[in-house]
Amino acid sequence: MGFVMLLVVGVYLVAGNLANGVGGGTKRLAKGSVPAEYAGLVQKWGNLCDAINPALLAAQLYQESGFNPKAQSPAAAQGIAQFIPGTWATHGIDGDGNGTRDVWDPNDAIPSAASYDCTLAKYVDDVPGNLTENMLASYNAGSYAVIKYGGVPPYAETRNYVKTITTLAESFAAPETRVDPSEQAAGAIAYAQKKLGTLYLWGGNGTADQGGRFDCSGLTKAAYEEVGITLPRVANDQYNAGPHPARDELLPGDLVFFSDDLTNSRAIRHVGIYVGGGYMINAPRPGAVIRFDPIDTPDYFGATRVTEDGAKALPTDV
Repeated sequence: MGFVMLLVVGVYLVAGNLANGVGGGTKRLAKGSVPAEYAGLVQKWGNLCDAINPALLAAQLYQESGFNPKAQSPAAAQGIAQFIPGTWATHGIDGDGNGTRDVWDPNDAIPSAASYDCTLAKYVDDVPGNLTENMLASYNAGSYAVIKYGGVPPYAETRNYVKTITTLAESFAAPETRVDPSEQAAGAIAYAQKKLGTLYLWGGNGTADQGGRFDCSGLTKAAYEEVGITLPRVANDQYNAGPHPARDELLPGDLVFFSDDLTNSRAIRHVGIYVGGGYMINAPRPGAVIRFDPIDTPDYFGATRVTEDGAKALPTDV
């Protein structure tokens, strides 16, 4: 592993000197970002009108329910799109044409979410500014407020909602152009390097009472916390912390993910930190230590280039 150590020392310093940024988005969904059983619906209905796209619709569904069709909130919001009964009664549609409108059926709820977005967009079509942002503001604060203020209203909650969804959408879109590296990557790798040889602990967060031990996502979470970025605790949520570079675009600091179901990011079961040369640092399994491992295995799912805004946009209760 000596050559790997030399590789890491060289390339992570380079990564640390590069500017932070995010590549352009596209109307194609990133690989596996939406569970396979819903991807076709999201792709189709996400192009219903100019105000939305599949990645934006996916971000809303993930934010609302984590793609859980049985989700129900304390406020009685129901299903994968979290419609409250009054809104569903007015805006729910029979998306699959079977003669019923069922809020618990994603075949109805996902088309209804897209249809509702497009209806809101029509209400504010003449308002100055970005149509998508005005639509999202209408979703949060009501169309009247958007019309009254001539755009996104000056409500902190509403402006945060608009930023959250538009930022989160980047993690569901397949990039059209090269994804730029994060300037925090160097610090995250440096932290993980210091933990090489530490024995794995299921559920480990590296705390003193746990002997400084980690599991896979505990290590990646701690590594990015070292550079001021707070990630979710579990690997399948960490996948949505930024855009997704292709295998041949990987740079040191990218998170790399592994799954037995390559069509569904919600099934991701392992994560590591890419260091270059086809290797990652990871906490692999009980009985093993934090170490370098190759990433090119049959269960390689994909990668995420962590961004601060992307991490902040992630819901905490999906």
